[in-house]
Amino acid sequence: MDLQDESTPLAAAIAQDVRRRSTLVGAPLPRPPATRVLTVANQKGGVGKTTSAVNVAAALAQSGMRVLVIDLDPQGNASTALGVDHRAGIDSIYDVLVDGQPMSAVVVESPTVPGLFCAPSTIDLAGAEIELVSLVAREGRLATALNAHLADTAYDYVFIDCPPSLGLLTVNAFVAAREVFIPIQCEYYALEGLSQLLRNVELIRTHLNPTLAVSTILLTMFDGRTRLSAQVAEEVREHFPEQTLRTTIPRSVRVSEAPSFGETVMTYDPLSSGALAYLEAASQIAQRGAESMNEGAHP
Repeated sequence: MDLQDESTPLAAAIAQDVRRRSTLVGAPLPRPPATRVLTVANQKGGVGKTTSAVNVAAALAQSGMRVLVIDLDPQGNASTALGVDHRAGIDSIYDVLVDGQPMSAVVVESPTVPGLFCAPSTIDLAGAEIELVSLVAREGRLATALNAHLADTAYDYVFIDCPPSLGLLTVNAFVAAREVFIPIQCEYYALEGLSQLLRNVELIRTHLNPTLAVSTILLTMFDGRTRLSAQVAEEVREHFPEQTLRTTIPRSVRVSEAPSFGETVMTYDPLSSGALAYLEAASQIAQRGAESMNEGAHP
């Protein structure tokens, strides 16, 4: 196919992706002056939360950043996508939260992306909600462990992938982070539950972590052929103009397939529209972070 020929929709789409990739790949991203810790949360399941966490993390690592993903979901989907072992019985984030093990003892590097590290989840984490209840400083155990780890090991970004519920695991993630990153599905009822999530963030701010703020909203599963996707995107941007990224993540079979091969789409099919969209999203997150930090330094 002649890439110069854009006379058909398919040819035009391919040509556009080629141009996007040539602009994005290898483009230097600003490194944050301090580690950015983002909790990736949405109490509604199936919105692309884990997918967004691992693919943005992988895109940033591919640009030369050191990135840590903390898998706080007992299902361990983030660990799977990063190609990291998370069978029952291995050292995992469970041991950090419940037994006080240092995070450095459980963090491993992803075999598919250099510079991308993971604190894996195991099924043991499913019982951690109950076990944490009786422990001292139960809401701040992840923050304590992460701060001790960051004192010894440098990262540019830390992404904490939460379960789709507001239990003690998610509360720990909110207390450990400074930023909340919310993927929102471009479908009916997408905004239902978001107001509850924002109320919970406000509760955490008031009682446990005054530095927490929603910094990033990413529109996922966008289908440009439907009016509904456009309406949802429009509504989200209207309510959250500062936080919502320009990029939308399209519905993509390649993005869905990648974890079954122990990879993110960034390595599984780097030329796909999904990979390009996550690369763009990562670039915008990096640029916005640099801008906001500069503004903070020069009021």
